[in-house]
This record gives sequence, C-alpha cells and structure tokens, in this order.
Amino acid sequence: MSDYRVLAGQAVVVIGGSSGIGLETARRARTEGADVILTGRDPGRLAQAAAELGTVHTGAFDATDPAALARFFGDLPRPVDHVMVTAGRPYYGRVADVDVEAARRSTDEHLWLPINVARHAPGAVRPGGTLLFMGGTGARRPGPGLTFAALGTAALPAVTANLALELAPIRVNLIAAGFVDTPLSAALLGDDLDRRREQLRATLPIRRVVEPGDVAALALHIMTNEALTGATYDIDGGQQLIGG
Repeated sequence: MSDYRVLAGQAVVVIGGSSGIGLETARRARTEGADVILTGRDPGRLAQAAAELGTVHTGAFDATDPAALARFFGDLPRPVDHVMVTAGRPYYGRVADVDVEAARRSTDEHLWLPINVARHAPGAVRPGGTLLFMGGTGARRPGPGLTFAALGTAALPAVTANLALELAPIRVNLIAAGFVDTPLSAALLGDDLDRRREQLRATLPIRRVVEPGDVAALALHIMTNEALTGATYDIDGGQQLIGG
C-alpha cells in the first residue's frame, strides 16, 4: 500500500498557527508530509503548538507589525510552498460605541496583514505555490454592529482576486467561513456559545457545527489543486441558506 502524502517535501507557513483553524491546518499539513513553520503572538502557546507538531521553525511576533513581518520572511531558510494567514479576530460593535483602537486593529489584521504578506510573497513563495487568506461570511447581510466586520467581508474577495493577477504564478485564494467551533468563537460568544451551537445543530442543513478540521481539509485542497486561484471558497455548513 502506498504511503504517498500530498505535501511531502513541501513547506507550509501558518501565520496565526498556534490554535484553532491555523493549528488544525498545520496538523493536517504535517500528516501529509509538509515541513510546517508556525507563527503566533503568544510565545508560550506557540511553543506548545510547535512541540505538539514536531516543528522547530517558529516565529513569535505580532503579524500586524510590518517590520516584524519583514524580518520573519527575510529569515526564512528557503522559499516555501504555501502561506496561510489565519491571524486576527473580527470586531463587532455599533458605530456610536466603537472602540477605535480595537476596530483599527481588526482592520489591520483583516485587510493590511494579507496585503503586507503579499508584498513579501515574490521570492518567499515558489511559483505555483499558495497564499491563502481567511475571511468570513457573517457580515454579508447588513445588521447593527456589523459595520466593521463588513469591511473585511466585502473587501477581501476583491483583494484576493486582484492579488492573484499581480502575483501570478503564485496562487492567491480566500476561505470565507461562517461559524466555526474554535477558541476564538468561544471567546467572542462567552456564555452564549452552547446556545449558538445548539441553534446551528438544529437549523444547519448539515445538522452539526463546522469544526476546524472542516476548514483545514478545504485549505489543504486549495494548496494542492494547482488550478485554483483568485477565488473565494465559502464554508459555513449552509448557514447562508437559512439566514442565521
């Protein structure tokens, strides 16, 4: 029986890879034979993730710091095959009550971070390799408190398509997720987490919540299918179909 692994000999960078979707994608990439390079803001959590995966190359820094990001890419030992950006969290709040610094940081994470990563892609990512960004679907429907989240939801597909042309033959794609059962979701929802899970299990067409492994499986497919570029891939268990 063949032990062929689809990422054998390749290098995968996960920016924001110490937990949630990023960590699960890194775990699956390792299983498929990739060398994985993790980055994260929290050195302790990053070290724990690296020990679990058996990867020795990590970078503990704030990815929204352009100088730190430039140093990270400058220190890479060789061109890599894929870069996935999962860092960042959405900002929800009404305009009248906005925390300006928190909203600005969210904008930096969801718009400027992908652009700054793209600036380093030539020379850092091999031709035919992948830049893969994470976005969301939740702010496609207007609603109170969604103004700032909508910035990334609306802009990232257009940014992705344009970068796919500018950076070709490097491929650029976007995953737009609905609710995913991650530590970030738990932090955002707090005591409402279990209620939200039960609501989605009862109403989603798939009759369960979307897990990090679902997103990771899609990420690996996008990395390995070299015909995919410039596109946005929704993964929400049918959440948009029910308007929830």
